[in-house]
Amino acid sequence: MQQSSVLEGSALPARAASRAQATYGDVLRVPHVARLLAGTIVGRLPCGMAPLAILLSTRGLGTAVAAALAALYLLSSAVGGPLIGRLVDRYGQTVPFSAAAVLSGSALLAVAPASHQLPLVALAVAVAGGAKPPLEAGLRAVIGSGHLMPSPRHRRTALSLEAACQELIYILGPLLVAAVSLAVSSSWALVATAVLGGAGTALVVTARPSREWTAVRRTPDWLGPLRSSRLTVMYVAMTGVGIPMGALTPLAARSGADLDVPWLAGALPAALSLGALLGGLVYGARLWHGTAGQHLLVLTVAFAVAWLPVTLATTPATVLAAVAVPGLLMAPLLSAAFTTVAALAPRGTATEAQALLVAALDVGCAAGAAGAGLLPTTALLSAGAGAGALVLLAAHRHLGTAHSRLPVPAACPIPDGVTP
Repeated sequence: MQQSSVLEGSALPARAASRAQATYGDVLRVPHVARLLAGTIVGRLPCGMAPLAILLSTRGLGTAVAAALAALYLLSSAVGGPLIGRLVDRYGQTVPFSAAAVLSGSALLAVAPASHQLPLVALAVAVAGGAKPPLEAGLRAVIGSGHLMPSPRHRRTALSLEAACQELIYILGPLLVAAVSLAVSSSWALVATAVLGGAGTALVVTARPSREWTAVRRTPDWLGPLRSSRLTVMYVAMTGVGIPMGALTPLAARSGADLDVPWLAGALPAALSLGALLGGLVYGARLWHGTAGQHLLVLTVAFAVAWLPVTLATTPATVLAAVAVPGLLMAPLLSAAFTTVAALAPRGTATEAQALLVAALDVGCAAGAAGAGLLPTTALLSAGAGAGALVLLAAHRHLGTAHSRLPVPAACPIPDGVTP
């Protein structure tokens, strides 16, 4: 298949796909990519650190209140991320990301001094989450713009690598918080969170591709990417996918108590993330038959089914093994979702569209965490992901024309004149 026809939807033959695929080494050798990826991971460490650091720093207000404040951080980021993304799409990355990082970091630093005054600490947490810069959306916008990567196959591999590497945030983040809290205090864990978030953001915004990135000009409107019905369906489905991700942590803590194995509370989320890291790297290492839209549908259904063994596991070993299975599917699923959103995003909304996808996942995570507190059953894991799969299945016919335009090698916006 000629490169110029990648938006036609024909699948690559396996042998040709193998020859056409860009390796991770090819991607990392592209100037600025390693720096942008490292900066994004470091700048996003607050996603894995802040909820736990907030929980530990505010536990004097009571366990339920501290958990609610941690959830508030996630919900605030779900609201603020797309709004900052809209500013980025209009004014570029440098000023919005820099200002957001300073505001978010300052608010995190204010949490500990206000930790015994609920109104003040709630305000600080809300600002810290709402102002957290959506660096991952910015990186995907830069990659998907076609200006950084030399070919669509490089873009596709880069998006897969980014989706897999983001799992490091949820492995390293909680470990860093635990280490700093044990070595010094939970207040210093908040300081470390703020410093790392600011340092990573600085590394990104001072890179030339970030400084020079400009969005396609468009007529402002309130709906933005939501004016695309296909994207709206995607966001609803990904909210369901986020439910088991959020429900796993409280359910893991309960499983650890039930099985008298306290370390399961941390081991189960780590097993999920490690599985996702491995699955994402395998998925991005080669091209696969079919389109990104088809991959998304199949992976979402498989992700829902993969949680079923977790409901049947009765020993620590079987629970760990069972949780790793949906982990293997999670990063490939998200990679396919990010590629689909990049292709469906209306002109001039690249960053906001990606930030809305992350926001949908955050809302699902918050709903899953809250649901696991009210309904402490592992059935939530398959039920949440299953709801997302049902949304995609129900809308499959509506999304069919989009699927035909979303081959796996391409991660670029829809051409001019095509309305999503």
